[in-house]
Amino acid sequence: MPPAEHFVQPPHWEWWILGYFFLGGLAGGSYALGTLLRIAGDARDESATRIAYVASFIALIPCPIFLALDLGQPIRFWHMLVDTSDGGLSFNVVSPMSVGSWALVLFGLFSFVSFLGALADMGRLPAARPIASVLRGGPGIVWGVFGTAFGVFICGYTGVLLAVSNQPVWSDGGWVLGGLFLASALAGSAALLLLLARSRRDIASDTEGRIAAADRMFVILEAILIVLFFVTLVLADTVLRVLGVWILLWIVVLVGLLAPLVSGWRPDLARRWPPLAAPVLALLGVLALRALVIFSAQFG
Repeated sequence: MPPAEHFVQPPHWEWWILGYFFLGGLAGGSYALGTLLRIAGDARDESATRIAYVASFIALIPCPIFLALDLGQPIRFWHMLVDTSDGGLSFNVVSPMSVGSWALVLFGLFSFVSFLGALADMGRLPAARPIASVLRGGPGIVWGVFGTAFGVFICGYTGVLLAVSNQPVWSDGGWVLGGLFLASALAGSAALLLLLARSRRDIASDTEGRIAAADRMFVILEAILIVLFFVTLVLADTVLRVLGVWILLWIVVLVGLLAPLVSGWRPDLARRWPPLAAPVLALLGVLALRALVIFSAQFG
């Protein structure tokens, strides 16, 4: 990646940025899974697709608010989008903050339109039926593919944003952080869809099974990238910064990784759990992973 904005001092991010990283990942991942279900699935998967698009936009709503609040001067957030000197658009291709801000805006557009179409198809927003009719068939798939490109970017770019800093742990993680945050976001999004599916009656059991299978694949990829992340920290001699008190969060991450695997590979054990236990634990693991990566570098 070309040289970009580097933090000379720790940025001292607060809990707002954790919410942004967590919900932004769920928004992008849910949108991607909804599109994949529409492309690779059949009519029985449409209900889950609509839920994925609705969940995506709802998760996205707080993200610009959290990002603006964490800047310390929220009313200046628009400065990242508009050049105050001439009133034109402000876009810096080598600035992760600039690229990320514009990706968030563009993804918000795709997510909002898909959200309206999904609500109309669910009978909740009759006024949006023209949008729903346009998004059926090929045009809807094309729209979803472009939206997914921005959504996947949102999932992974937060890890890249950390990696281009000069802070211990973040810069040591290198390319692994972007992939790790992407895999974690997809795993968390699959868990979120399972959580919503198990609270509804209009999701086919086959659809739920496919989402659960995808969740296990994402979790395995996430686990591999966590191991690689540890290797990079060992080589950089900074691994101790993510241990110590952070072990408690690593335990939450481990439980979150194991929950969907046990549900799939040992259903006899999973049947003893409450139905929503595995997806809730998985989501907590996703949140814990982001918390320990963000805060261990600042306070480790």
